[in-house]
Amino acid sequence: MRFEFATASRIVFGPGTVQEVPSSARGMGKRVMLVTGKSRQRPAPLLKALKKIGIKTTVFQVPCEPTVSLVCQGAERARQDDCDLVVGMGGGSVVDGAKAMAALVTNDGDIFDYLEVIGRGRPLDKDPIPCIAIPTTAGTGAEVTKNAVLASPEHGVKVSLRNPRMLPDLAVVDPDLTHTMPPALTASSGLDALTQVLESFVSVKSNPLTDSLCREGLKRASRSLRQAYHHGEDRTAREDMAMVSLLSGLALANAKLGAVHGFAGPMGGMFLAPHGVICARLLPFVMEANVRTLEARGSADLLMRYVEVARILTEKPDAKAEDGIAWVHALCSDFQIPALSDLGVSEDQFMEIVSRAKKASSMKGNPIVLTDEEMTRILERAV
Repeated sequence: MRFEFATASRIVFGPGTVQEVPSSARGMGKRVMLVTGKSRQRPAPLLKALKKIGIKTTVFQVPCEPTVSLVCQGAERARQDDCDLVVGMGGGSVVDGAKAMAALVTNDGDIFDYLEVIGRGRPLDKDPIPCIAIPTTAGTGAEVTKNAVLASPEHGVKVSLRNPRMLPDLAVVDPDLTHTMPPALTASSGLDALTQVLESFVSVKSNPLTDSLCREGLKRASRSLRQAYHHGEDRTAREDMAMVSLLSGLALANAKLGAVHGFAGPMGGMFLAPHGVICARLLPFVMEANVRTLEARGSADLLMRYVEVARILTEKPDAKAEDGIAWVHALCSDFQIPALSDLGVSEDQFMEIVSRAKKASSMKGNPIVLTDEEMTRILERAV
C-alpha cells in the first residue's frame, strides 16, 4: 500500500475562530485582497478588523460561480494593488476564486496553460501568494482542496485549475458563519458534503486516513443534516455540518470522488443549476447503479463499503446497502430536491452528458466502471 496525504498548512476549527484571522494575516502579508461574495455585510467585521491593525485591503467580489475571466480580473487587480495575501471569505465559489487568484498573481502567463480539459494542464511555475480560506457555507470543503473549479461559458464547461501548491496556507472553519444559511442552501451544500464523504469512502483511491475521515463525516451527517435543515438555529447541528464539509474536503483531496461528481462537473457547465442540487439529485441513483453493478460483476469488498455506509447512515447494525440508498432517497424527498428535468435537462442531451462525464477526472474514482447504458439509466431515473 502506498498513498499520500496533503492538506492546508494549518487548519483552525471552532466557533468564533474568524476573530483570529487578523492576527494571523498580519504575519502573512501587508496588503490583503479580500475576496467575498455578493453580500457586503458578511465580510464587514473582518474588513474593519484588518484595517484596525493597519492592514490595507482591496475588496474583490465573486457574486456567482467564478469564471475564467473573473479570476483573471481578480489576479490583475491584486497585482495592481501590490497585494501579497489573498483572503477568501464566502461559499465554495468564493474560496475557489480566491485560491485561483492567489495562484495567478505569481503565475501571470496565459491561464489556459494551467487549466484542465480546455487548456494545457501544465503545473504552476511558481508558488501562489499566501492564501487564507474562510468558508461561510458547509458543503464543498474547498478550504482544504488543491483545485479551483472555474466556469468557461464560451466552452459550456466547468474545469479545474489544480495544483498541490494551491492548498491554502490557513483554513479557518468557524461554524458560527453558517448559521444564516437558508434551508435550501443548507440542503444543497449539506448533500454535497455528504456526497463527497460517501464517494471518497467507496472510491478505488481511498486509503486508511481518508476512510477514517469519511466514517466520521457520514456519522455526523446522519445525525445532523436533517436537523440543520429544519432547525437552522441548532448550534450542534451547524457545527457537525461544518465538520462534515471540512472532512469531505480533506478526503476528496486525497482520495477521489465518483460518478456523481463525474456527472455534476460537466452538467454544471451545461445547465444553470447549483452544483449541490445536481449532486443531491444524482446521489441515490448513482448509489443504486453502483450497488447493482458491483453485485453483478464487481468486488465484494467494494460492495461491503456500501453496506457500511448504510449501517452508519441508518444507525442499524444489520442494514443492507439498499437501506442506505432508501435513506438518501428519503432525505432528498424531505429536502424537496428537484428532478433533473426541473433543472433544464432533457433526454436528447443524455448522449452528450454521458460523453462528457466519461472524461471527467472524478469518474476515475468510481468503485466500478459504468457502461454508457448504465450511465444513461442513471440520468433516466434522475430526470
